[in-house]
Amino acid sequence: QVQLVESGGGLVQAGGSLRLSCAASGRTFSSYVMGWFRQAPGKEREFVAAISWSASITYYADSVKGRFTISRDNAKNTVYLQMDSLKPEDTAVYYCAAAWVYGTNAKEYHAWGQGTRVTVSS
Repeated sequence: QVQLVESGGGLVQAGGSLRLSCAASGRTFSSYVMGWFRQAPGKEREFVAAISWSASITYYADSVKGRFTISRDNAKNTVYLQMDSLKPEDTAVYYCAAAWVYGTNAKEYHAWGQGTRVTVSS
């Protein structure tokens, strides 16, 4: 079972940037589809972005398209989420997750990190 640890969250002003990292344990990281999800207070967890095992395919939620970039380094067992032009509505706990199949449904992801909090002030 892969274990995931997120880092990089924090407080940033609107318009600013943050880069989240998710470090994975285990030797099968390159076999996983990796995704980022977020959960704002009082709201359900929502899909943010996903990247295929080879990084050849990426997919974004409409709300972050053009502002966020997902990437991965299989040699470092790490997936990243570069977040630019942040908005107050991006405030949430961000989770990385691993799946065997490419998708946007949280139920398809079998391993989750503990989350990292991102707060965007106006």
